[in-house]
Amino acid sequence: MDLMRRHLLAGSAAGACLGLAGCASLPGAEGGPRDGQADSAAAQVRWLNRLTWGATPEAARQLAAQGLSRWLAQQLKAQPGVPLPPEAQAQIEAMTITREPLVARVVALEAQRRAADALKDDEAKKAAQQAYQQELNRQGRESAQRFVLRALYSPQQVQEQMVWFWMNHFSLHLYKGNLRALIPDFEDQAVRPHALGRFRDLLGATVYHPAMLRYLDNEHNAAGRLNENYARELMELHTLGVGGGYSQQDVQALARVLSGLGVVNPPDAPPPQLPPALQGQYVRRGLFEFNPRRHDDSPQSLLGQPLPGRGLARVEAALDRLARHPSTARFVARKLVLFWVSDTPAPGLVDRVAAAFQRSDGDIAATLNALFSSPEFAASLGTLFRDPVHYVLAGVRLAYDGRVILNPNPVLNWINRLGEPLYGRSTPDGYPLEAAAWSSAGQMSTRFEVARAIGSGPAGLFKTEATPPVEQPAFPQLSNALYHQGLAPSLSPRTRQALEQASSPQEWNTFLLSSPEFMNR
Repeated sequence: MDLMRRHLLAGSAAGACLGLAGCASLPGAEGGPRDGQADSAAAQVRWLNRLTWGATPEAARQLAAQGLSRWLAQQLKAQPGVPLPPEAQAQIEAMTITREPLVARVVALEAQRRAADALKDDEAKKAAQQAYQQELNRQGRESAQRFVLRALYSPQQVQEQMVWFWMNHFSLHLYKGNLRALIPDFEDQAVRPHALGRFRDLLGATVYHPAMLRYLDNEHNAAGRLNENYARELMELHTLGVGGGYSQQDVQALARVLSGLGVVNPPDAPPPQLPPALQGQYVRRGLFEFNPRRHDDSPQSLLGQPLPGRGLARVEAALDRLARHPSTARFVARKLVLFWVSDTPAPGLVDRVAAAFQRSDGDIAATLNALFSSPEFAASLGTLFRDPVHYVLAGVRLAYDGRVILNPNPVLNWINRLGEPLYGRSTPDGYPLEAAAWSSAGQMSTRFEVARAIGSGPAGLFKTEATPPVEQPAFPQLSNALYHQGLAPSLSPRTRQALEQASSPQEWNTFLLSSPEFMNR
């Protein structure tokens, strides 16, 4: 196994096609996503490995039955409330983040924190504070578990990938303050409903969510005590991008526009006492608060033009201007090409995707349709290196197809070991999308261990506290029809030789899941 491991890992680290050079002869390079481009099982697997979290026998059957164009059109339709398999849906329904609304959870947590801090006995206080942190950890872990279940089993796979894309674009760090309690709602209420909708709606939902306002310190942004942190990141990371045409003066102006947008603290506090002239401007929605007394109402210009309106109306005008600016279209387009096509985005493709974004007024599904219809996209299939989240989820999807795991924690542990914990990026720029960030020798060695864990048995994925205990499945049978018809044709002679030399089915699984070809999507 050690010899095969060295061969496979060397190929994995060196064999990723990081651009489009040398890939133009792949099937589909001549046009957009037409049914004829996915006639063979091998072609279907290539499309599925890019447009889903990983090809499975069931997904291949659906694609073959519907045809590529119809299947893709269905994937690009935002369909809220599409049910998961009952076993997966039941796990989500049992979670605290599903059963209890955000405000109630945060009120209860704040009461728990205050009670712990009020204790006089040092040992009792320490234990109570640890219990508070453990409850925050549990709610944050539930959010990650819910993400894994949806990514593995939702029929809307493009939507699930876009939820991850936008959560990384509007990145939050789990361990700041009480964000472990806020992030589940941010993902479910701010990002998910708009993942395939209009970018302007998505942007507004993130701006007004308490998780973002807390993470980027806008709850401390007030007239006379400006905090520019969120204003800067809103332009640099969320809309215009570095070099997008804004100045330090624009940062200061946007900070003034955003002043007064904050989080109700404590979460059950009564409304503030305001003079009659300001009372009509005060807004509270859940934990979001706009306090006009904290707002700088002086006239402002943004990107060279005055901003109309006052208070929240001026916030809306600023968001309109940012969302529809050509620099935003190009910045978002480039990130979409990085995520879906290539580490070296072709300028012509970025231009066409940006044009589709502007032409559709930021319609994300329409923009993706233009991207997926490009010859560059078809030519790149099978060449885009999988980041850790894509790699682990693809392995589990292939190993167990439609059989629902009952314990997502091993999946999260593997992702953590590979250095991309969900909601764990410590800086607001999100995880890098390029292969260079994830293809080091240490990373590849750890991927081999993860491949062995997935390929050798259930690895705790079906371990529960149920009575009687749930029957554990045997190790995955990856040498199946999907492999022989769809995966095998793309394997190199060296990978085929390694598989032939496997001494057991479990070792064969490990070699396949750690092969250079499986590192790509």
